[in-house]
Amino acid sequence: MAKVLILTGDAVEALEIFYPYYRLLEEGHEAVIAAPKKKKLQTVVHDFEPAMDTFTEKWGYGLDAHIAFADVRPEEYDGLIIPGGRAPEYIRMEKEVPGIVKHFFENNKPVGAICHAALVFSVVPEVVKGRQFTAFTTCRPEVEQLGATYVTETLHVEGNLVSGHAWPDLPGFMKEFLKLLNQR
Repeated sequence: MAKVLILTGDAVEALEIFYPYYRLLEEGHEAVIAAPKKKKLQTVVHDFEPAMDTFTEKWGYGLDAHIAFADVRPEEYDGLIIPGGRAPEYIRMEKEVPGIVKHFFENNKPVGAICHAALVFSVVPEVVKGRQFTAFTTCRPEVEQLGATYVTETLHVEGNLVSGHAWPDLPGFMKEFLKLLNQR
């Protein structure tokens, strides 16, 4: 059984946290949700409407964070998942986030980043510089500014990094993340 950290906060895309969380539990792994504070998080639902050129956002289910970032000891975890939504935009500003994320790359532990999770890498560009990964299409400029190559496929695996475009890619994303996790 592995222990996986899910790094997030309010306005996390509901499917991108619930799907990985329950898949990890289903496989017998321990999944720990970390946020800036230990509290009930508000998830959001992003969807596409025919009349809009971008996605809409509605409130989703509440979800408890198990631990605050300040209490995370990354060495206790075997893998990291960073869901998208709007959470990555502000959690990257939390002082503990760079150290947490670096730990998983420096120790070659599996990292799953989906959708807007790429924004978190802006505070630790060295972990993705020279790498290839995918993210939501509007994050392409940020990926390239990090010195990485944006991959247009909706799912990509390079070394310990599994990246996905958005919530429709979750089945493949979790399949590849679990494959890496189970190889440890």
